[in-house]
Amino acid sequence: MLIVKKFGGTSVGNKERILNVAKRCIEDYQKGNDVVVVLSAMGKSTDELINMAKDINPTPSKRELDMLVTTGEQVSVSLMAMAMGSLGVPAISLNAFQVAMHTTHRYGNAQLKRIDTDRIRNELEQRKIVLVTGFQGIDKFDNVTTLGRGGSDTTAVAVASALNAKHCYIFSDVDGIYTTDPNKVTVAKKLETLSYVEMLDIASEGAKVLHNRCIEVGQKFKIPIITKSTFNNKAGTIIQDKIIEDTKVKSIVKNDNIILVNLKYENYSIQLFNQIYNCLLDNGIILANFINSSIHSLDVSFTMKSVYLNKFQNILETEFKMFNSTFSNISRIAIIGHGIMHDDKILRQTLDILKINELEPISLETNESKIAITFKEKISNSILEQLHTKLIV
Repeated sequence: MLIVKKFGGTSVGNKERILNVAKRCIEDYQKGNDVVVVLSAMGKSTDELINMAKDINPTPSKRELDMLVTTGEQVSVSLMAMAMGSLGVPAISLNAFQVAMHTTHRYGNAQLKRIDTDRIRNELEQRKIVLVTGFQGIDKFDNVTTLGRGGSDTTAVAVASALNAKHCYIFSDVDGIYTTDPNKVTVAKKLETLSYVEMLDIASEGAKVLHNRCIEVGQKFKIPIITKSTFNNKAGTIIQDKIIEDTKVKSIVKNDNIILVNLKYENYSIQLFNQIYNCLLDNGIILANFINSSIHSLDVSFTMKSVYLNKFQNILETEFKMFNSTFSNISRIAIIGHGIMHDDKILRQTLDILKINELEPISLETNESKIAITFKEKISNSILEQLHTKLIV
């Protein structure tokens, strides 16, 4: 059987953890399985490399930044191959160029187009454990690209798909997906299973559990994704197609890393409206809830991730000097579960809790598997706990 496993940065953060992962993979190998392992960079080394780059040049080119940060994964796979060799098991490390992981030409957030599997299959036939760098690829000009933060998850699921594996294991320092963030709500429960749609909603709403594009790949190619802990053998969470309809709340995500922006100008024109939107997109700032509240003047509001704040402030000082601007940190809560839009009780209970706590939403969105509420300000974790107590069965 072919086994594909991915280990995150904390899983390979030091010598002891590298040897732990090596031994876990060797156990599968010694049972006669073919083993492919995708690794992230060790610990916080990607952040350290980015800081090093910005110390040299505050605005490094995206090409050179990708060239630099991909060295982190190469360190991980080469050290892991050495660790397995020291334990008497043949292993080989391969980077994106050696495998040939073809991507689009977009530095920092490239998308995988295809993976050539000949090299991996050849090494497996020689009974080696194959160690593959996550997070990276090559474009049509053989430039190194990266898939965005968390992109090693997507590498792993894409490799599993290309090799026709039955499933893909994603290992980290947590033992599965929880009903909410256990660091915020102590009664959070681990989930046995989730549908791809539910998991995609959870990831897209800001929960740092899986790279959202890995879920899309898993759904497209019907690859079940199993999330587990590197540090114990507890059962994890399986993400797969939903077979039986099950209308209930599975997870509640609270995202505090959101900025609400308001831009005002005395005159309105569609050209100015488009200028704002296009300028932000050109600078890589992804927007949500983009609304103009007046037909006589420009009164635009939108939300964005707080990680974009410094970049946005630079744009205000250069491109948007004519606008009166305000921005504030706010919260968003998403209640997720297949079919919950059709259960009025869930929405009514949610609104009752908001009313009791005198909270002011600025938007409420619903779809087949999600109720999402954006607030005017940052709200406390006690609201998350109240919703969890009321809605999670």
